[in-house]
Amino acid sequence: ITSTDFKYTFDQIMSGNDIYDTTGYANIESVATPDPTTVVVSYKERFAGWKGLFGSSYGIMPSHLLEGKNRNALMKDGYTFSGGPWKLDGGKSGWKKGVSISLVPNENYWGTKATIKKVVFRFITDTSALFQAFKAGEVDFLYPQPQPDWFPAVKGGIDGATIKATADTSSVEALWLNNSKPPFDNESVRKAIAYSLDRDAIVKRLFGPLGVNKAWQSFNPPIVAAYADPAGFSGYTLDLAKVAELMSSQGYAKGSDGYWAKDGTKLSFSLKTTVGNKRRELTAQILQAAFKTAGFEMKIKTQDAGVLFGKTGPSGDFEMTLYAQVATGPEPGNCAIFCSVNIPTEANGGSGNNWTRTNVAGLDELLAKVDIETDTVQRISDSKQADLLTGLSATSIPLDPLPNTLIFRNSIRGPVADNATMGAFWNMNLWTLKG
Repeated sequence: ITSTDFKYTFDQIMSGNDIYDTTGYANIESVATPDPTTVVVSYKERFAGWKGLFGSSYGIMPSHLLEGKNRNALMKDGYTFSGGPWKLDGGKSGWKKGVSISLVPNENYWGTKATIKKVVFRFITDTSALFQAFKAGEVDFLYPQPQPDWFPAVKGGIDGATIKATADTSSVEALWLNNSKPPFDNESVRKAIAYSLDRDAIVKRLFGPLGVNKAWQSFNPPIVAAYADPAGFSGYTLDLAKVAELMSSQGYAKGSDGYWAKDGTKLSFSLKTTVGNKRRELTAQILQAAFKTAGFEMKIKTQDAGVLFGKTGPSGDFEMTLYAQVATGPEPGNCAIFCSVNIPTEANGGSGNNWTRTNVAGLDELLAKVDIETDTVQRISDSKQADLLTGLSATSIPLDPLPNTLIFRNSIRGPVADNATMGAFWNMNLWTLKG
């Protein structure tokens, strides 16, 4: 790894048309490489989270292998190179799309070399099947989204296994509303939706056995709770009288079927979420019942994660979605998902990450300041003001701080722990196996 790899990576992030997010990198003026071991990054505008750049989001790409070539074509099916402690087993053949990824130690790694000879990650999208695979001894480590049907076993313990769970996470699961598409292009309707739910009761039903009983009231996750102002959304509690007031103010009236309608058209919308996730299926059913009581018809549609996150979200082909937004570092920063400049368009190659098409007066300025402000007190103030604005407009609706859960066999030894932003496998090269 040399300085030219940093410069190449920066150039690819800023010039590529398949880049997920340029936050922070867009603040850079230039990347200079005076010698192979020195990188000089000059900024045209401050960026508070500068320490997190050139890290886990994109990694560092090898310029000597990719320069002048079609990077996407060379990497889309796997690759043989690695700058970390692991590499694909057999090169590209180590990745079987939709099935598994097999890793072996990288003998050229500069740090502590892995001692486990091989690690296979299996893709099991059905959450019930995932837990059964662990109980049957087919897998040795789970890093799953928590599922209510597991909780009795988790609470009682599993023989020969260690279980760790925490709500101090980088994730916020929410109802993401398309602010540019009916019916949620109407602020009053968005607010009525928020008043239709007892979010605390929903969260307690889903995660109570893990000690998580209250809804999260911000889009800033728990790991940056100091930057969150719960007053933004805490006022949205179940209030059907408020729902009626808001809907009536927009010309809606309930029909004989109990649903809100306007000009002879019933207000109906779909919720899209990932297929195979039993907890999300349960959440959708709870929401559907609550919305029906409040006079809204909600239909449930599930999609493969690749479709939901690769096509549906970026294209805006949804009215409401349910998923968790995960912070990529221990820094606040919601401009990427809420600033209007990040709405996917033809002009930016569809790479913007503001899938909800949020565009609230004054919000861009506050969130942009959060990204660049280096004074912590001012940064906290700006972030909290942004929380209040998103709540005031009910741009989307936060539900829960999605807990992180680790379940692994006691034969896995070493410093096994969840890292809120890097996940459970960040230091896997330090693990060992007993037996």
